[in-house]
Formats: sequence, C-alpha cells, structure tokens
Amino acid sequence: MDPYKIVKYPLSTEKSIRLMESQNKLIFVVDIDADKKMVKNAVEEMFKVKVENVRTYVRKGEKRAYVRFSDENPAIDIATQLGLM
Repeated sequence: MDPYKIVKYPLSTEKSIRLMESQNKLIFVVDIDADKKMVKNAVEEMFKVKVENVRTYVRKGEKRAYVRFSDENPAIDIATQLGLM
C-alpha cells in the first residue's frame, strides 16, 4: 500500500514538540485501518529512517501514531524536513 495513504500528516502541537525533544518521537495522523507494522514500514520508507516502535491511539474517529525513531535518526531532523521546525 502507498505510504502516503497510510501516513496522512504530522501533528505540530506543544505536546508533539516536547516528545520530539525528550523522547525522539513524532506524532502522525494515520489511516484508521492501518496497523502498527504498516505505519512503521510507511514512515521508514517515506523518510529513509529506522523506527524503534509505534504506538497508536484512536480518538473521535482519528487515529494517531506515536513513532519513536532510533538514536541515529533524530526526530528534530525529520521535523525540519517536514517543515515543522
């Protein structure tokens, strides 16, 4: 499946910025039917990075993925690439 259909867009909130700095995580809004493995593969393919783990959370019909990157791929670099910083 197309990674751009799985990962819709990154969230840029105070919480996401805090997580990016403290835990090397970014938050993405993802397709409601996507599982953790699909999200992990999509993010790795889109940004050419290594993902350590993915946690998902559904609220009000919207699914969010908390993606933790490996230490050699700082989340702040990916956020800069996305134009969040």
